[in-house]
Amino acid sequence: MDTATAVSAINLMTVIIAAVSAFCVGGLWYGPLFGRAWMDAWNFTEEQLATRNMPMVFGVSLILSFIAALNLAIFIGAEADLAFGVFAGFAAGLGWVAAFLGILYLFEQRSIKLFMINGGYCVVALTLMGAILGAM
Repeated sequence: MDTATAVSAINLMTVIIAAVSAFCVGGLWYGPLFGRAWMDAWNFTEEQLATRNMPMVFGVSLILSFIAALNLAIFIGAEADLAFGVFAGFAAGLGWVAAFLGILYLFEQRSIKLFMINGGYCVVALTLMGAILGAM
């Protein structure tokens, strides 16, 4: 199958759903689940976070989630099933994203706590994306 055919076979609505799912996981992950631990790992205060342009942060985050979901959809292909989607998402999250975060965090001397929070989010979000893309 050529590239144009592979890309045209992707279900755009499924990609959007996968992107929104990762965005929602991020809201839970960096909110009630690990928000306080993440803030502590970065030494952020509520006041510092309140000064950010949150509409821009959320908007760009959603766009980046869409790009990640589209990339994963292209990678796994339109013929993927649930099992392969889960496997591919997990492999991408752990084997690519978390692995490279680990390398960066070693050189930047960031904490293992921060690596586990951020790397864990990537693994969970991409696994869920893969499940959605594979199932639909």
